Amino acid sequence: CVIKMVQKYQSPVRVYKYPFELVMAAYEKRFPTCPEIPVFLGSEILHESRSDDGSIHIIERSCKLNVDAPRLLKKARVEYVFFIQKNTVNWKERTLRIEAHNETFANRVVVLETCSYSVHPENEEWTCFEQSASLDIKSFFGFESTVEKIAMKQYTSNIKRGKEVIEHYLKELISQGITFIPRWTPPLESGQKDEQTLAVGPGVDDVPAESGARGATKEPAGNSCPSAEAVSPDADKLDADYIERYLGQLTPMQESCLIRLRQWLQETHKGKIPKDEHILRFLRARDFNIDKAREMLCQSLTWRKQYQVDYILQSWRPPALLDEYYTGGWHYQDREQRVLSSFNTYKWLYIFTVASLLSKCRSSRLDYDKFLFCVHCRSWTCLVDLEGLNMRHLWRPGVKALLRIIEVVEDNYPETLGRLLIVRAPRVFPVLWTLVSPFINENTRQKFLIYSGNNYQGPGGLVDYVDKDVIPDFLGGDCVCNVPEGGLVPKSLYQADEEPENPEHIRLWTETIYHSASVLKGAPHEIVVEILEGESVITWDFDILKGDVVFSLFHSKRAPETGRKEATLPSTSLAGDNTQLIDKTWVLGVDYSRMESPLVCREGESIQGSHVTRWPGFYILQWKMHGPLPCSGTSLPRVDDVLASLQVSSHRCKIIYYYEVLASKDFR
Repeated sequence: CVIKMVQKYQSPVRVYKYPFELVMAAYEKRFPTCPEIPVFLGSEILHESRSDDGSIHIIERSCKLNVDAPRLLKKARVEYVFFIQKNTVNWKERTLRIEAHNETFANRVVVLETCSYSVHPENEEWTCFEQSASLDIKSFFGFESTVEKIAMKQYTSNIKRGKEVIEHYLKELISQGITFIPRWTPPLESGQKDEQTLAVGPGVDDVPAESGARGATKEPAGNSCPSAEAVSPDADKLDADYIERYLGQLTPMQESCLIRLRQWLQETHKGKIPKDEHILRFLRARDFNIDKAREMLCQSLTWRKQYQVDYILQSWRPPALLDEYYTGGWHYQDREQRVLSSFNTYKWLYIFTVASLLSKCRSSRLDYDKFLFCVHCRSWTCLVDLEGLNMRHLWRPGVKALLRIIEVVEDNYPETLGRLLIVRAPRVFPVLWTLVSPFINENTRQKFLIYSGNNYQGPGGLVDYVDKDVIPDFLGGDCVCNVPEGGLVPKSLYQADEEPENPEHIRLWTETIYHSASVLKGAPHEIVVEILEGESVITWDFDILKGDVVFSLFHSKRAPETGRKEATLPSTSLAGDNTQLIDKTWVLGVDYSRMESPLVCREGESIQGSHVTRWPGFYILQWKMHGPLPCSGTSLPRVDDVLASLQVSSHRCKIIYYYEVLASKDFR
């Protein structure tokens, strides 16, 4: 079979702030050998010609390269790699075109390179350089992938080195007093040889030093440019200095991907072209795979058009409730000068539709994008406080809305998140993370830092990423945070479920992890956990959805017999299981023993806990309906018990629960 691997490269425009003729003099110093480029061992002129008027000069050379792959070359019985390079200088137009291709392995690997030097269209005293190349590997003795990696590594490592070499020889010329070389002019008489044409080359050293009055060694005023158009020689092209200054440090191949994707948009996309930093985000999100990034960007542009995102700040007004209860906002900067925001997300999900939340997110993102462009900040840090999050927030429509928001942000605003700091994550958070993490890009997931309890305080916590004087005071910092808290949302404002459900049936997104159960008067709900090793940890997490219960933990050496008490449940009940395990004939202290003190749990509470086991055997978790204690003749019932009895409208409590057994060494 024929294996075909193709790689392409397109450079940004690199600008030398020197006249074309002086740059050409520096370029010619690379031949016939160049100690500044170790891989270039030497060259030999194969053909040379000039036009009659001397304006065009063509040189064809054979260049000898020492490729850093000795084992591979020895297997191919080749010591060096040879390239054919053709240079065409047009002194009249002030351009140099360089075309090169490999002579070695030409029937297996095709390398084509084209470079050009030309005059900057806005400043004739500056010179522009562009470079493009392609690598087409047809077959190479089964080492195609290795050849591709070696070739791309060596090529990209020599790209920026080439500019450094030109600048090195420019400084050398200037140190010799050569700062100006006259431009080509037509011969005065037919057939007369123009000495100025030959000034570039061996005769360059004869140019007098005092002729450097054109200021080639000076940087013209107004050199700090606020936009790409101010530097780039063409509005449709990107300048290397602009990329480094405003888009950050990119590898040559990353620059190439940006330029090629940008060029493709200019040629095919009708309408507003995204800013360069936006295009770069999509490339980063797809690890600079240009095909995947192009597909992602096209889908996002379609989405923006469909929802009129570019006009949302002018056309959309948030509902009054969203302004009143929106919990979060922008808050100073982190240590890396990223914009810092603080959010409390889950409370929105009860009172707003997915559409209104997405509109708010789109609006916030546009505000953020405008802010980024002003301060040259490329990403933001988000601080999320999850205090109070419990299983009740894992509500089907709420989780659905959260996943939709994540999907929209990931698809249309990639790589805007610099870091996500989650503090006071409760024990239920791993369940929520299990639900949402598959929808988050791997690159984004690596930016998450999660702190449980008070772990965010002290070294290794928030102070490593945010200065203490901007950490909100409620998280132990010195800053009074003005981010809106939103307040307690009245239940009267809650949205109805998008899919009406039986109110007696608790349906969770986590139904494969969490279980629902009924606790009846005289019929507690019990589950058994068998422990084979003494040193284990039983953890539990449950919510009381209705009524008050008493939670207990017991241990027995005997295996209980499971039995469903279906007779005690209404035949139409969908509220969950009710299982009793402790036989009525068992005696506490003889057949089984209590491991944890009884815990009274009120309706609406979320309980998390753990127990380190000391012995193997069977551990029974029990939820029992809580009722007022019997009164003696000299005592009155407690007020809390009386109120609790009034609140319970039926002899049934409802819970949702989750438990897990961990080895003690794995427990944190």
